Amino acid sequence: MFMGEYHHHIDAKGRLIIPVKLRERLGETFVLTRGLDQCLFGYPLEEWQVLEEKLKTLPLTKKDARAFMRFFFSGANDCELDKQGRVNIPTTLSNYAGLEKECVILGVSNRIEIWSRPIWEDYFKESQESFSEIAEKMIDFDI
Repeated sequence: MFMGEYHHHIDAKGRLIIPVKLRERLGETFVLTRGLDQCLFGYPLEEWQVLEEKLKTLPLTKKDARAFMRFFFSGANDCELDKQGRVNIPTTLSNYAGLEKECVILGVSNRIEIWSRPIWEDYFKESQESFSEIAEKMIDFDI
């Protein structure tokens, strides 16, 4: 399981250090793709395969399902960590997430998320203000 919040910088070559605690579970090779809310999702290969199998069952006749699959899979990239634990973020993904210098890396259950620090701070502030309301809605999911 991934958890925690970490702050790092992207270097001039577009590389980002993945924290050791996350790196151990992520593996040397993983999949990085567009996430929701203007962040990137990173999955260990075994988690990606499970997700891929589930998404294959989406009906191609549904416009929203096709749009989601195109958005999600077209952004997917196999990524490798170098010996220093850095990943080179592809330009298309970096542009999508607005990554410039300061980044926040989150551990979120079965994946990591990579955020631009300013975007994360805005998102967190908004979510924090409505956290109690969000928590109440989780009852619908038996949580």
